[in-house]
Amino acid sequence: MISGLTEDAIAEQSGAPRDLAVRKAGMRDIRPILDLINGYAAQGIMLPRTELEVSEDIRDFTVILSAGRLLGCGALHFYTPSIGEIRSLAVAEVSKTHGIGRRLIEALVEEASGYALDAVFAFTYVPGFFRKMGFAEVERGELPLKAWKDCLRCPKFQCCDEIAVMRILRPEYREFPHHHDDEGLRLIQLPVVRIA
Repeated sequence: MISGLTEDAIAEQSGAPRDLAVRKAGMRDIRPILDLINGYAAQGIMLPRTELEVSEDIRDFTVILSAGRLLGCGALHFYTPSIGEIRSLAVAEVSKTHGIGRRLIEALVEEASGYALDAVFAFTYVPGFFRKMGFAEVERGELPLKAWKDCLRCPKFQCCDEIAVMRILRPEYREFPHHHDDEGLRLIQLPVVRIA
């Protein structure tokens, strides 16, 4: 689960902070990141994170601050030399209509492009937001097996209702589902909710 966003998080409404700082996270950001993510986890919107997990993955995180206060965070986690996941994307409740989500996605996609990734994916409850950011819905089975590791500890594992989205960063990279088969990377179909 990645997203403490709403579909209108791309829009910037009046009252948005003007002194935004977008930067890679540092160790001093661990506590505010945990507070933000675990606040949404308590609502069943995101997976909870521990201090150890965020500490180990702090280099994955990008944060947005205003006057030293954390407004949002997101992480780019690598799975193969060509694909990464955007995860732990969260925006403070008071900043949801100020374009913070858009700026986070832009920064994470730029970072992914800087590492020459072919594509990035995410699991979300707000596919409309991601569509506005150039992502398209994909079947979960198109994603690498390694992406499944967080799903194993999710309370919704057997009845997952998140939507998989992907953004291709290199147009020539179109054979994603079969591209890595020869390298021993197995694809798996994750549980899908069936509505009668």
